[in-house]
Amino acid sequence: MKLSRMALSVLLALGASPLAGAADLLDIYHAAQSQDAVFASARAAQQAGQEKLTQGRSLLLPSVNLNANTTNNHVTANYQNNPGLSGTTNYNTHGYGATLVQPLFREQNWAAYNESELQVAISEAQFKLAEQDVILRSAQTYFDVLIAQDTIQLNATQKTAISQQLEQAKRNFEVGTATITDTYEAQARYDLIVSQELAAANNLEIKRRTLQQLVNADVSDLNVLGKAFAMDNPAPADVQKWVDDARRGNYQIAQAQAAYELAEREVDRNRGGHLPTVDLVATTGKNYATGGMPYGAYDMRTTTVGVQLNLPLFQSGATQSKWREAEANREKAKQDLENTRRNVELQTRQAYLGVASGIAQVQALQQALKSSESLLEASKLGQQVGVRTSLDVLNAQQQLYSTRRDLYQAQYNYLVSQLRLKAAVGTLDEADLGRVNQALH
Repeated sequence: MKLSRMALSVLLALGASPLAGAADLLDIYHAAQSQDAVFASARAAQQAGQEKLTQGRSLLLPSVNLNANTTNNHVTANYQNNPGLSGTTNYNTHGYGATLVQPLFREQNWAAYNESELQVAISEAQFKLAEQDVILRSAQTYFDVLIAQDTIQLNATQKTAISQQLEQAKRNFEVGTATITDTYEAQARYDLIVSQELAAANNLEIKRRTLQQLVNADVSDLNVLGKAFAMDNPAPADVQKWVDDARRGNYQIAQAQAAYELAEREVDRNRGGHLPTVDLVATTGKNYATGGMPYGAYDMRTTTVGVQLNLPLFQSGATQSKWREAEANREKAKQDLENTRRNVELQTRQAYLGVASGIAQVQALQQALKSSESLLEASKLGQQVGVRTSLDVLNAQQQLYSTRRDLYQAQYNYLVSQLRLKAAVGTLDEADLGRVNQALH
């Protein structure tokens, strides 16, 4: 029995391994949401990105600083015109104060605030991509394990069939109804399938370890494709419509667009390095002295309010250099945006064709499987009556198992292509994964 969603969440929160038993695709996805280090990193990056807005807003708001001091003074004075005041004295001065600065005009601060909004938008787009990526990686890793398991099972079945052919070839040779060639052919096929079996076992171990890395738990059993597997054409059946939707909704494009706008704001911010700044400055403080010359001890409070203007005159070319750098980065961001758009369009077309042609491929392989089964039966019958050789039967067996494996792979590729098509247009979510999961049992 599978764990309920609530029980799964509790176990994950306690750091337990909830996937020791059978698991379906949604179980793997939910575990990956909590345990995958790549997704956890993306979540932390998104939380850090949210702080950019607060930091940008702070540049427009007042800042207050508190200062305090205490100083021991040792003064020796010698007054030529009034020797009576001459002498040495020791005294302490100390005080405290506060300074408030409210920016009135700082072009660079406004540009930085506008940039912070775009930085948040970039972090949000990156997190949306990470959310889609963990869905795709969960599905791809899941089906990679399934095809590795299928390969193991098919190799075992093929090995059994070849063993039977090998034993039959040996018996036929012993009674003189076949040549030693049949035995050699069967033995060669048997040795080959043994090596393939070892390679398949290694591959399955790697795929399982990849799944373990994703969910941070050992998964002993996965649900497999059942009779509920069905295929549907993309809706709408118009690749250009999907491409148009991707241009509007794809998060890679959204991220690149925000990065380009940020580069434009960065040009404005560096251009503002030539402009003056105006601040409202207010200070208040109190100072004490325990002695000193010529007035002795005193207690003084001061308060000032004013407007401060700063005008940069010469920065050794740094301001112009930063401006040119920002303009070059803007051009780079523009080209990156164009490249992203082209890549997304290509990815969308590939995913669409993966679904549309995947249906045709699965159907063709289903028919090829029936033909391969018929060929094997006919070859076995032909061998019995002497019109087919042992090699014909071995070739027919190999074709059957290769076709069956190709069919399994095509079915998995079709399911993943469905998810990739939804990701291309920015609509992939858990519900889409749930529809794929319905094909498993």
